[in-house]
Amino acid sequence: MQQRRLGTTNIDVSVIGLGTVKFGRNQGVKYPTDFALPSDKEITALLNLASELGINLLDTAPAYGNSEERLGQALRGERHKWVLSTKVGEEFINGESRFDFSAKYVRQSVERSLQRLQTDYLDIVLVHSNGDDENIIQVEKIFSELALLKQAGQIRAFGMSTKTISGGKLTIDLADVAMVSFSPTYTDEREIIAYAKQQHKGILIKKALVSGHLPVSVVETMRFIFSEPGVTSIIVGTLNPSHLQQNVKAAIACF
Repeated sequence: MQQRRLGTTNIDVSVIGLGTVKFGRNQGVKYPTDFALPSDKEITALLNLASELGINLLDTAPAYGNSEERLGQALRGERHKWVLSTKVGEEFINGESRFDFSAKYVRQSVERSLQRLQTDYLDIVLVHSNGDDENIIQVEKIFSELALLKQAGQIRAFGMSTKTISGGKLTIDLADVAMVSFSPTYTDEREIIAYAKQQHKGILIKKALVSGHLPVSVVETMRFIFSEPGVTSIIVGTLNPSHLQQNVKAAIACF
């Protein structure tokens, strides 16, 4: 599996990253079918398979139920093998999302993620946007707080999982990486990817497979996304080992 440098950081990530929302949350999600949360044994087996396939990037968040805690337990003794990306800003409590972008919350959230993931540093921290990207960046000044945490060595890189083109471009200007939506059926944020390439910043792709609703094949999707200059890595969430293998095989075929 090919790895790519994440923008101007010194972090190398596999071109496929494993999303872990399904490790800890099955409420309020937009997948086509219901699913049960995996057992600890199933999570360990999937992570072992991911590592064998060459994946080193794991994406989680406080809003993903107890995904962080479960990852922390599963990765004991193997933290060094992985690039861990988590988020700040959103909590999922009693079936509802709640947002807080204050400096105090950001510090508390990062400290909690460090504890849950059982590590003394986080490779990537993304802001989990509520859609009001520009306000979060320009008024809340959330990147200033994340920059201080980076300076302190608690995080290695930061950015935002954006929901607007303007927010994506601001993130490229002020942070290390943006996570954007992009697929054969949704190309609105293409200009953010192009801008990131111009500025030598990292781009992570979310919703590449449209949460399981993709009308074209995985192979076609991977080829479409990786043909876009500026893409660093695609985050794909699955609990199915066969699907994970298919995703990796499709990605490898693109290079």
